[in-house]
Amino acid sequence: MAAGSAAVRARFWVVIDKLDYLLALSREEHFGRAAEACSVTQQTLSAGVKHLENRLGVQLVQRGSRFQGFTPEGQRVLAWARRIVADSRAKQQDVATLRRGLTGHLRIAVIPTALPMVAALTTPYRARHPDVRLTVASSTSTDIVSLLVNLEADAGITYLDNEPLGRVMTVPLYQEAYRLITAADGPCGDRARVTWAEAATPLRRDLRGRPAARPGRGQRPAHRGRNRARPSP
Repeated sequence: MAAGSAAVRARFWVVIDKLDYLLALSREEHFGRAAEACSVTQQTLSAGVKHLENRLGVQLVQRGSRFQGFTPEGQRVLAWARRIVADSRAKQQDVATLRRGLTGHLRIAVIPTALPMVAALTTPYRARHPDVRLTVASSTSTDIVSLLVNLEADAGITYLDNEPLGRVMTVPLYQEAYRLITAADGPCGDRARVTWAEAATPLRRDLRGRPAARPGRGQRPAHRGRNRARPSP
């Protein structure tokens, strides 16, 4: 029984490796670069993908002189591969955590406007788990979704109501508030709230060569008290 279980586990890990090849192809869209990312030869990667196709009985990759994309069946298998590989990595991490505490490499992708508050999350995390190596990368909201889907990032800080986030767990962190700084006697200086269209009007006038509202001599931007105008959603 023990020998049989070991054989099953060995076959399982062989399949996981080949699913990694599919994920690399999805990211790189090039056989050579995908093989390099997996630290194997291009021949080994191609043979691994072909082995998966033979096991499943369908063509997964459109082949030619270069990588031409995934077949519809390949797209379905790729979606499952992402889930299986992610679950496998999580299982390994859980087992390792039980043995020696939390270790590893945590990759966080963050939109630029949220970078200043990342330390509020990472500092206490590092205090609790000093053996975890953290990498924080600035990315667009669209790229963050792609990084998460392709398992190139472990977590992301982005907008919840921007692009569709897909099959990820979301936790609201905070709400952004914007302030419009304008002259006290400017068009919006006495307003408590303005729309984005109203806030853009002085800028449009300035771009056309007309003078936009700016503080004059002896004036200061209205950035405190009742003169702080905030764009409304």
